Amino acid sequence: MAESNRDLTLVTTLLILFQLCSIVSCTLITRNNTIRDGDTLISEEGVFELGFFSPKNSTLRYVGIWYKNIEPRTVVWVANRETPLSDHNGALKIADDGNLVVVTCKNNTVWSTNVHPKLNNTVAILLETGDLVLSSDSDRDTRYWESFNNPTDTFLPGMRVRVNPSVGENRAFVPWKSETDPSSGRYSMGIDPFGAIEIVIWEGETRKWRSGPWNSAIFTGVPDMFRFTNYIHGFKLSSPPDRDGSVFLTYVPPNKDDLLRFRIRFDGIVEQLRWNRDARNWNSLQVKPSKECEKYNRCGNYSVCNDSKDFDSGKCSCIYGFEPAYRNQWNNGNFSGGCKIRVPLNCSQSLFAHKVDGFKVLKGMKVPDFGTVVSLNNSETCKDVCLRDCSCKAYEDVTGIGCMIWTRDLIDMENFEYGGNSINIRLAASEIGGKKKNLIFWIIIFSIIGAFMLGLCCVCILILWKFKKRVKDFLWKKEDYTVLDIGEKRDYSVKSSSSLNQLLVGDQVDTPDLPTFSFNSIVSATGDFSEENKLGQGGFGTVYKGNFSGGREMAVKRLSGKSKQGLEEFKNEILLIAKLQHRNLVRLLGCCIENDEKILLYEYMPNNSLDRFLFDEGKRINLEWRKRWDIIGGIARGLLYLHRDSRLKIIHRDLKSSNILLDKEMKPKISDFGMARIFNYRQDQANTIRVVGTYGYMAPEYAMEGMFSEKSDVYSFGVLILEIVSGSKNVSFRGSEHRSLIGYAWNLWSQGKTKELIDPTVKEIRDVNEAIRCIHVGMLCTQDSVTYRPNMGSVLLMLESQTCHLPRPRQPTFHSFLNFGEIMEGQDVATVNEITLTTVVGR
Repeated sequence: MAESNRDLTLVTTLLILFQLCSIVSCTLITRNNTIRDGDTLISEEGVFELGFFSPKNSTLRYVGIWYKNIEPRTVVWVANRETPLSDHNGALKIADDGNLVVVTCKNNTVWSTNVHPKLNNTVAILLETGDLVLSSDSDRDTRYWESFNNPTDTFLPGMRVRVNPSVGENRAFVPWKSETDPSSGRYSMGIDPFGAIEIVIWEGETRKWRSGPWNSAIFTGVPDMFRFTNYIHGFKLSSPPDRDGSVFLTYVPPNKDDLLRFRIRFDGIVEQLRWNRDARNWNSLQVKPSKECEKYNRCGNYSVCNDSKDFDSGKCSCIYGFEPAYRNQWNNGNFSGGCKIRVPLNCSQSLFAHKVDGFKVLKGMKVPDFGTVVSLNNSETCKDVCLRDCSCKAYEDVTGIGCMIWTRDLIDMENFEYGGNSINIRLAASEIGGKKKNLIFWIIIFSIIGAFMLGLCCVCILILWKFKKRVKDFLWKKEDYTVLDIGEKRDYSVKSSSSLNQLLVGDQVDTPDLPTFSFNSIVSATGDFSEENKLGQGGFGTVYKGNFSGGREMAVKRLSGKSKQGLEEFKNEILLIAKLQHRNLVRLLGCCIENDEKILLYEYMPNNSLDRFLFDEGKRINLEWRKRWDIIGGIARGLLYLHRDSRLKIIHRDLKSSNILLDKEMKPKISDFGMARIFNYRQDQANTIRVVGTYGYMAPEYAMEGMFSEKSDVYSFGVLILEIVSGSKNVSFRGSEHRSLIGYAWNLWSQGKTKELIDPTVKEIRDVNEAIRCIHVGMLCTQDSVTYRPNMGSVLLMLESQTCHLPRPRQPTFHSFLNFGEIMEGQDVATVNEITLTTVVGR
């Protein structure tokens, strides 16, 4: 009896173990291990689970992947979405040919990976990322098939979406047909690789939404990505391309412990979701499209949508130079017809044709769809390319992308409250202030001018014959002026223009098309260079505030007439700044060259220079962290433009806080290009025996050996970052044990006390890690060795992307070898508080 009981107990135990084996989930699928309906496959750390499931209110059975410990069940991938099973007798197994298949109870295949493994000894593994992989049993790195390469409606971190123009659109994600039906819906989401790549949602073949082009930091049509830095940033394009030219768009979350996913819903809406472990629900971080203006081409061709307005009161508006194509429909709120141009364009470049077309700038825009990225020669601009192409409707040199032109109708444009890009719209000359001049008009004008010049010459000959000396003195004191109409009236001297050409003769760079001003007009605007209009004293002259006709304010930099110094710097600024156009570079508006006078005119900066705020105890409190962050980012973008995106590769060589000017909105602009040098795009560095710059900002290899490169500017930028974050001058540590701000920053960083470097006057920093990250980047930029310093492209990425891993900086060694001060070209020893190279106040 006892023996019988033991046998019964043994049998019972075996049955329990058998049942447990069927309940306990497998770790992989092999030829001998099949997943039947009721069994599951779990990832190694238990995040994801694979098995059979039925959607809500349905009895059909599907094989899918979902989050294991999240309720209600969140499915991220479905295998047999088009061929569900009608009962619970299905199985997921490895077939004889090595494929992973879903079969019915009669062993009929309803879904297969449909690949051709070299060997049939395959296994299926569910990875911790949620990727189901079919690989070789003997070599797990050999992957024949992945669910990440065959997604359904969900984009998970770690997925790679292929981008290849030769392949075409990659509509990788297709939503469910409904909330309870996993079969393919009518929408799709993927990558449009033509031009600059962007994310697109299609309904059939019709576009419903697009993200705008990717500029290596954000999708430009989603400017609020910057407001969700912690969760939106993390997108990246792989580099270099594969053999077939493909690159891959990936997403890596800033915190690997967060559960994040992107999903396109059955109604064509894409959303980003993050699991809230405390509330046990999914939080929606982003939804697109969420506003009316985000819907594709909401207002029709050649029109702009603005969500800050109501549709009834004009949310849609035609761009400048255009009018509604169907006025009645437009007035009734039907904007689908879009707009048409008011005055036809004139592509002719003939002298006797109507005045050539011009451009009107629209700011803060989502760039139109179907733009083309073009390569530029060193001698041409994006504007040149557009003017040369009669079909070009608009152009823009987009930061991070390059020159884009549009030859098709301008569609899907939106005006943003903040962010966005500028777009240069092509218009007829009459729309931007020009006048039509036909052949008869020109003949009349030339005849009048010819007769006038002939008479003038006769008069001049007669006067010179009688009063030679008086006339000679008179001609040097008085000029004949005409008015140049370029949007506003300015005094323009024809003689000064020829003097400018003579001054620049022999330079290797083309003479810029720079307006020249008469000396008399500048004397009048500055009150005869009065002390009350004086803004500051520079190394080679004085800067005054000038009030010109029309209420235009400019900064007037007057080179000392008796000084032979500064002439090269004067020419350098004319040749360089006049060719540079960027929101973070100060604009050169004109010049004056008469007799011994050499004057430059810049846009006026009411907030002076950065050092006036940063190192003033009373004003520094006005620089809250967000302004400092914007200033750092603006300087970085300006330098990136100089080094990589401008027509000329420029090395500034004198970047410092007094050369950063602030406009009325406290936006930074890099100024003073007297020391700048032009590089060939294939040139990495150069050597000079004339060291220029400012000690404390100069890179070691430049100060000691005269070697300079774009990494020299990176070093100066690193010093600027540390000064902006700390509110302290680099030279203020002279005489201390640290010898410089760089040494002090290293000391705090190495002790884990980096936070102590932050300026105590900054009361509120929402994200202290942002400031600490700036300090870290500043230390990387001020590495002694050029090799270990990042370029400005990498610097901007490190500043703006929270997901970018920062390397560990090396301890500085040369930060204390300098005597601080300023050095002029040709000097071996720096001078202190005597002569400087640059104007140290705002213009």
